[in-house]
Amino acid sequence: MIQAIKKEVTIQPGGRIEITSSELKPGMRAEVVVMITDSQYKFNRLTSFIGKGKGGFASPSEADAFIRRERDTWE
Repeated sequence: MIQAIKKEVTIQPGGRIEITSSELKPGMRAEVVVMITDSQYKFNRLTSFIGKGKGGFASPSEADAFIRRERDTWE
């Protein structure tokens, strides 16, 4: 059985995180996931990746132009 405990914490000097809960007993095993909510940390939005990959297009009009050129070669 998996049980979740959600705590909001402040990162201590040296990047240390401390979690205290009466539900946590010595010897228990746990998986810790850290989700940063500080606005100073900048995440890349998925839209920033549009057109960056091989064969990607920066805009719909670029994709349309490519398809149009490809179709012209068929004739």
